[in-house]
This record gives sequence, C-alpha cells and structure tokens, in this order.
Amino acid sequence: MSASAPFLNTAEFGGAFDAFAAALEDPRPHPTEAALVQLGHAVMDELLDVLLGSALEDHASVIAEAFIGGLHAGAQRLERVADRSRETLARGLRDFDASEVADHDLQAARTETDAADVAVRAAELVRDAAAETYATATGETWSPWRGSVRGSGVTAAQVDAAHALRARADRRLADHDAGGQVVAFRGSPTAVTPEDAMRIFDALNWAQATWPHMSLALTGAKGSEQIAKRWAAQKGVRLVLARPDFEKHGRAAPFRANDTLMALRPVCVLALSMSVNDGLADGAKPFGPVLSLAEQAHKAGVRCVRISARRAEPA
Repeated sequence: MSASAPFLNTAEFGGAFDAFAAALEDPRPHPTEAALVQLGHAVMDELLDVLLGSALEDHASVIAEAFIGGLHAGAQRLERVADRSRETLARGLRDFDASEVADHDLQAARTETDAADVAVRAAELVRDAAAETYATATGETWSPWRGSVRGSGVTAAQVDAAHALRARADRRLADHDAGGQVVAFRGSPTAVTPEDAMRIFDALNWAQATWPHMSLALTGAKGSEQIAKRWAAQKGVRLVLARPDFEKHGRAAPFRANDTLMALRPVCVLALSMSVNDGLADGAKPFGPVLSLAEQAHKAGVRCVRISARRAEPA
C-alpha cells in the first residue's frame, strides 16, 4: 500500500473542518464551516420566529429541542457509518497482501471513512450552532437524553454518566471519559433568581480556578442546574449528566441520581439547597436531594461547599 496520512478523526478537527474536507479531494465542493454554522443559526432563528408569539409558544421548547435532537441523531448515524468503515479498513490492514486489488480496497475504505468523518463533523456544526441560537433566544440549554456529545468551538462536550462509569470499568475512555477532576453540582429548582445565578457562576468559577481541567457533573434538573449548564457551555467545560431514572426508581429517582454522581468520584460537591434571594428564602424548605448529596459527600470524605448569599462555604 502506498504511503499516506492516517484516516481522519473528527475528534481532532477543532476549527480545521475546511482543511480536512479539502483533503478528501472530492470534485464536488464541501460547504465551508462558516456556511454550516450559519445554516444552524438561520434555521433555528426561523423556527423560533414562527413559534414564539404564536399559539404554539408554550410548546416551542419541545419542538426546538426535537429539531436539535434530530440533527444529533443524524450525526450519530453517520458516526456508525464511519465506525463500520473503520472496521473494514482495520481488516484490510490486517490482511493486506501487497496486491494491487488489496491496495485499491484499502484506499477505497480509507476514502469512505474520511468522507463519513467529515459528514459527522458537518452535522455536528449545524447541530451546535442551532443549539447555541436556541440557548441565546430562550435561556435553555439543549442536551440529549441519552449518549454523549463531542465538544466543538460552539458547545461544551457532554458525557452520559452511565457511559463514563462503564468506560472507566472497561478502560474504554475516549469520548466517554469524565476526567479525573469531576465537580458535582446540585441545586434547588427554585434557585433561579439573578442573585442565584451570580452565586452559582461565582462558585463554578472558583471550582474551575481550583481544578482547571474539571468536568461538571449534574442531574440535568430544571432550575439552578440549567444555570450551571449554561456556565459550562460558555466556558467550554465538559458536562457529565447523571439523569434521574423515574421509570426505574419512581419518586426516589432524584436521590438515586446522587449515587451516580458520587460514583464518578468527584473532587468536590457544590450544594445550593435553596435560593440565596432573601425574599424566596423566607419560609422556604431546603431541597432534599441537595441535602442528601451533601451528606453522602461528607460520609465519603469528599469536599463539600455550600453556596450561600455571601460566598461558597464548606457545608
């Protein structure tokens, strides 16, 4: 087989999509990275313009997230095509007999793999741009209910907690690796005031300064955890989602999700059990799952920091 560069890997694309696409030497032009990003922004802008202010406004988030999810599913399908091509390429390299036919088959498998990888990246660029526009317009941060999302220049990487734990057990890290500096955050669903957002961002900025290579582990619940997700997206910090399984655990699911968070072996737990806003805090009860996670952290000897109105303090 003639000497050539190794096949492409979308995980290494960074901002070099155009260069990798050009390396395919396809006579048909590829859309540029800028054009794909603009497409994602434009389509989501158009979708939200139609929905917001109409009778469908109450359902706009479901429709918009389904659209982004469709792009994500498409990227995953293309990834499976690329994986199958990689398997063919690996078999060809293993069985290579230096014949002209074998060389031709290897080159064809490599070209197919590279083209699929570029297609995956193209779908991810459109998806991430649409997600960014959705977040800017609505304040909500899209994330898939299952699986992981490779980070790009637009969105942070995201890892499913169950995948991360399996990867650790199987020593299969790659895109599912949660990293060695996991910071877990749980917050009250009612802690959504500007004061809460400011304190959450302060606490997360402190955590990132303390653990520069941190991943942020959440359950993905509504309220203050959505604020934390937005911080991660802005900072490009990898997310690890340990979603509660209500079908399996019922009402205990928010508490059982804490077990998954602790199984990730966090270096620190950030806890916001109730709003720091004085008006909301009066008479309010602390959120039980947050108190439960803080207790688990103490028992495990994990540093636990309580987010308060003044500063983040040891809980």
